[in-house]
Amino acid sequence: MTKGIDKYSIDSTDYTIGQDNVQKWGFDVHNPVFGWSAGLIAAFLIAVLVMDAESAKATLDGIKWQIIGSFDWLFIWSGNIFVIFCLALIVSPLGKIRLGGSEATADYSYISWLSMLFAAGMGIGLMFWSVAEPVAYFTGWYETPLGVEANTPEAAKLALGATMFHWGLHPWAIYGVVALSLAFFAYNKGLPLSIRSIFYPILGDRAWGWAGHIVDILAVLATLFGLATSLGLGAQQAASGIHHVFGLESGLGLQVIVITVVTLLAVVSVVRGIDGGVKVISNINMIVAFVLLIMVALIGYSIVVGNVGTTLMAYLENLVPLSNPHGREDVAWFQGWTVFYWAWWISWSPFVGMFIARVSKGRTVREFITAVLLVPTAVTLLWMSTFGGMAIDQVINGVGELGSHGLTDVSLAMFQMFDVLPYGSLLSIIAVVLVLVFFITSSDSGSLVIDSITAGGKVDAPVVQRVFWAFMEGAIAVALLWIGGSEAVQALQAGAISTALPFTFVLLLMCVSLLMGMRTEKR
Repeated sequence: MTKGIDKYSIDSTDYTIGQDNVQKWGFDVHNPVFGWSAGLIAAFLIAVLVMDAESAKATLDGIKWQIIGSFDWLFIWSGNIFVIFCLALIVSPLGKIRLGGSEATADYSYISWLSMLFAAGMGIGLMFWSVAEPVAYFTGWYETPLGVEANTPEAAKLALGATMFHWGLHPWAIYGVVALSLAFFAYNKGLPLSIRSIFYPILGDRAWGWAGHIVDILAVLATLFGLATSLGLGAQQAASGIHHVFGLESGLGLQVIVITVVTLLAVVSVVRGIDGGVKVISNINMIVAFVLLIMVALIGYSIVVGNVGTTLMAYLENLVPLSNPHGREDVAWFQGWTVFYWAWWISWSPFVGMFIARVSKGRTVREFITAVLLVPTAVTLLWMSTFGGMAIDQVINGVGELGSHGLTDVSLAMFQMFDVLPYGSLLSIIAVVLVLVFFITSSDSGSLVIDSITAGGKVDAPVVQRVFWAFMEGAIAVALLWIGGSEAVQALQAGAISTALPFTFVLLLMCVSLLMGMRTEKR
C-alpha cells in the first residue's frame, strides 16, 4: 500500500475510507451507494415484471435507439479522443510515472496480468462474434460497412477490417482510460478504489457527497446490468452449443442450469479472492483459448497465414473512414454496429477498468497503456483473422451451413464453422468449455468490482458481501429469463447501453481530471 492509503492525500482532504459505511449483518457497505443501487435494481425488476418483458424491451429499445440516433457523433468522436489520449500518454514524459510510486513492484507476472485483463475485458465476446460478425458484414446480414457491395472480394477484406475496428484499439482505449485513472488515484494519491475518486481534482471534497454518489451508482448499475445481460445472453449461446454438440434440449431449463453452475463456480472463485480464484481461472482461460486458436490455425494454415496480413492492412486502411461519423452513406450500419458497440464498451468500462486497475499496481503508465492497448489488439488480430477468415472462406466456397445458408443463428455460427473442419466435434467441445470458463471469469471479477464500489472503495470487504453480489448477478439473469426469456434480457441490455450516454461525459471529464492529477505527480 502506498503512503496515505488510509487518508486521502490530495489537497489534504480529511475524508477517511469507509467513514460513510454501515456495518450490519456481516456487511460493510457505503450507505447511499449500496442502498440506492439495490433500490434501483429492484425497481427495474419490478417494472419488467409489471410491464411484461415485451413491453419493457420495446420501451427501453426505443430509448436506446433514440440515444444512438441522436448522439452517434458523440460516441464516435469520444472513442477517437480516448485512443489519441492513450497514445499521447505512451510517448509523453507522463509515461514514466509508476503506479504506486517509484519503488512499487508489480503484484502479478506479465502472463497472469495479461490473462486477467483480457479475460475480463472481452474474451466471451470474441467467442460469440469472431465468426458471426465477419460473415454478417461480408454477406450484408445487416447492412455492410462503408456501403461496400456484399459478397465481393472488397467486402471480404473490409469485413475483417471492420471487425477488427470494433474489437481493436478503440474499446481498449475506453477501458484503458478508466483503468489508468482508477489505478493512479488509488495507488499514487491514496484515494479509494472507486469511480468518484478520479474526480477529486475537479470536485474537491464534493466528490464524497452526492456528486460522487451519483457517479458510483451509475457505475454499479452499468456493471450489474451488463454482467447480468452477458450471463443471460451467454447462457443462451452455451445452451445452443451444448444442444448442437450433445443433443440436449436448449430450452429455459438448460439455460438456468448453465447460469446456476457458472454462478456457483464464480462464488468459489470470489471467496478465494484474486490470487487464488480470478488469477487461476484467467490463466486457465488463456491456455484453453490458445489451444483452440492453435488447433484451428493449424487446420486452416493456408487460409490463416494470408488473412493476418489482410486483416491488419484492412484495419489500418479503413481506420479513419470508419472513425468518421459525418457524411456517411452507411448510417444504418454504423449506428447499428459501431455506435452500438461504443455504447456497450462505455457501459462496461467501470467494470473492466476497475478490475484492470486492481491488478496493475507497479506498472509504469507507458507499460500499462502499451499492454492494455496494443497486446489485446494483437491477440484479437490473430483471433479474428483465424476464425473470421475461415468462416468467410466457407461462405465463398459454399462449404457447410455457413456456405449454404449464410448467417442464420449468431449463437451457433462458430459451431457451424467447426462442423466441416477435421476434429470438429472436439473443437466444439473445447469451445463450449471456453465459453463457460469465460463466463466464470466475468462473473467473479465483476462481483469484486461491484463490491468495491458499494463498499466505499474498500478492497477488503467481508467475504459474505462478495458472495452476495455474485449471487445477485446470477439471480437477476435467471429471473429475467424466467419472466420473459430473451426479450427480458435484451431489455436489460438496452437499459445498460442507455447508461452509456451519461457515462461518455464522465469518461471525457476523467481524461481532464487524470491529467490534472498526473501533472502534480510529475512535479
